[in-house]
Amino acid sequence: MGAADVVPGVSGGTIAFITGIYTRLLAAIKSVDLSALKMVLKGQFKDAWAHIDGSFLVAVFGGLFTSALSLAKLITYLLEHHQQMVWSFFFGLIIASFVYIAKKVERWEAKHIVSCVLGAVIAYVITSLSPAEAQAHTWLYFVAGSIAVCAMILPGISGSFILLLLGMYGHVLAAINNKEIMLVGLFLLGCICGLMMFSRFLSWLLSKFEQVTFALLSGFLIGSLNMLWPWKKVVSTYVNSSGIEKPLMQKNISPMEFTQITGQDAQLFVCIGLAVAGLILILTLDRISQQD
Repeated sequence: MGAADVVPGVSGGTIAFITGIYTRLLAAIKSVDLSALKMVLKGQFKDAWAHIDGSFLVAVFGGLFTSALSLAKLITYLLEHHQQMVWSFFFGLIIASFVYIAKKVERWEAKHIVSCVLGAVIAYVITSLSPAEAQAHTWLYFVAGSIAVCAMILPGISGSFILLLLGMYGHVLAAINNKEIMLVGLFLLGCICGLMMFSRFLSWLLSKFEQVTFALLSGFLIGSLNMLWPWKKVVSTYVNSSGIEKPLMQKNISPMEFTQITGQDAQLFVCIGLAVAGLILILTLDRISQQD
């Protein structure tokens, strides 16, 4: 999940879903409540730990933050120098994830189809918006964390891309790479607050409208493929706060058109191979989860 959340366009929630821990994760986050606080105040630490599924949360978030910290520089390098390959791998992963989540809908009726289409449209619109570059005010790290974390636990909508839209992706990644403890701490505090509220809303949706929610989540995945198409043409650029020119608006194009415009090899067969690898990875995870 940590590795996925670092990549704009890929959701850690997708990884949680395909590894079979999504429902348990939401339940554990939601259980961090007043009841748990009362147990702690009464000295009932063991009961409080069991109430919040503490060992599970430590395992998940320990892995998430360790992965995000250790892979931040690697992902930054890969996106800068091998972007097509990164997008191709996750393109295949998301297609397989759509199939995985869509199978959770026991019977596709009109309401499920409408929900799926709605999710696809929402994700497509979000991924078509133009990223901005914000001034890195200290308080913005908290706000960015509280908003982006909602997307981080939604399959198909990337928390990193939400950070891009808020203009905070580069600033947050720089704070992690430069080990700016206060700024990273503010961001994480925002994540915690946002997570506490949004997880409760998601749990309510899954308890009341499970099948429709699954259809909506599968739609999010389909819509997010717009962001992950490997071959793009830069339509407009902007200069960030560091004085570096970066793409602002990009248009999806065919591999042939990509080669004609850029003069670069589209690496079609390599990209197809990586997309297939993403598909196989999810199918393998699905098979393992069924055996368990």
